[in-house]
Amino acid sequence: MSPTPDERDRIRAAMDRILHGRPERSDGALTIVALALEAGVPRNALTQRHTDLKNEFYAEVRARGGTPDSERRLRTQARRLKELRAADAEKIARLKADAEALVGALHQATTENQLLRRQQAACRTVTSVSSGPSWS
Repeated sequence: MSPTPDERDRIRAAMDRILHGRPERSDGALTIVALALEAGVPRNALTQRHTDLKNEFYAEVRARGGTPDSERRLRTQARRLKELRAADAEKIARLKADAEALVGALHQATTENQLLRRQQAACRTVTSVSSGPSWS
């Protein structure tokens, strides 16, 4: 799809409206999606054909002391993912410690079981020797 002749003008006008808090067609968010909607152009017009205008828009947002909504969302998501990763690392460490403890308990139970089987076998041997052959 080729751009319309006035596409750049519409994007610049939309930038002006959004940056001055007077959106007409969008929610006024400081995002490329809102800018495209405000300008009445497809989003890819800004991400592929008019990347200079996209960069200019974000530079103006930053210059005014604002952070684009998309950047804010990404930072929030990154912070949340870091927290989740830290929680997962703690959980993995606990699970590894639990697994080691279970392996130790299993080893101890196996050793005790072997000892009890030997004692039981020894008792059978002593009982069968002391009672003598059974002649019925």
